[in-house]
This record gives sequence, C-alpha cells and structure tokens, in this order.
Amino acid sequence: MCGRFTLRSPRRIRLEGARNLDLPLEPRYNIAPSQSVLTIGDFGAGLEGRLMTWGLIPSWSTDGKGFINARAETLEEKPSFSESFRLRRCLIPADGFFEW
Repeated sequence: MCGRFTLRSPRRIRLEGARNLDLPLEPRYNIAPSQSVLTIGDFGAGLEGRLMTWGLIPSWSTDGKGFINARAETLEEKPSFSESFRLRRCLIPADGFFEW
C-alpha cells in the first residue's frame, strides 16, 4: 500500500452485481489515512459499496492506534492483520498512488 492515493474518476467504477456504487463521490486527488474512502466488499448481503475510514485498529489494541500498511510477505503471520486478512477483505478503488 502507500501513504496517499487518488480516485480521480469515481464514475468509472463498475462491478457487475455490486450495489451502492452510485454513492455521490467527487474526484479526490490526495486521499490520506483516517479519511473516508469508498470500499467494495461482501458485508453480508453480497457485494456492495460503502464509505469506510482508511485504517485498521486491531481488536486487541488498548490505545486506539491503528495501521495503514502491511507487508505482503508477513501479512498472514502478524497478529495485527492475520484475522482481518482471512475473514474481512474489501476492494478500494484507486487510480493513482504516491508517497510524500
């Protein structure tokens, strides 16, 4: 993942069978962690679009601090990400990414 990303053309998002992809979205050029982002996932009733906060706070965290990135090579092993990786995945549409 990255530190920032863009969604310049939200109206181009198409996914057959997904609901709620017609959310009123404006082009965004500097999406940062902790901001609301469009996600597409199976939240219990098939694929649908939802606005969610970018970040992950592990269930065992006591101070509320979260993460925004994970290394692909250790994703399944790290306690912070392993359960979410197995059970709760989603797509995050983006058409660009960058680091400051």
